[in-house]
Amino acid sequence: MKFLIAVIKPFKLDEVREALSEIGVQGITVTEVKGFGRQKGHTELYRGAEYVVDFLPKVKIEAAVRTEQLEQAVEAIEKSARTGKIGDGKVFVFDLEQVVRIRTGETDEDAL
Repeated sequence: MKFLIAVIKPFKLDEVREALSEIGVQGITVTEVKGFGRQKGHTELYRGAEYVVDFLPKVKIEAAVRTEQLEQAVEAIEKSARTGKIGDGKVFVFDLEQVVRIRTGETDEDAL
């Protein structure tokens, strides 16, 4: 089992959710976050004053997937989140040792 974390642009969330749903990923967790990578923020003008926006709004998506689904899931996120511009985001993949469904006590892949 694998644990995916994807950090993407907020307006791409629905497309990514649909792409993951189509390949059978059943549950995701979404968190609104702020951050920056290579783009290092940007400057904006507000009431005539210029100010620096260091952290840009992003969405963090977390999903536990079966190892067989990993390639498909990463590809689905990559294709649906891509705009071709800086700041499209990243996907991180971790090994997932154990999952327990609290309600039923099911474990590992049965709990997914």
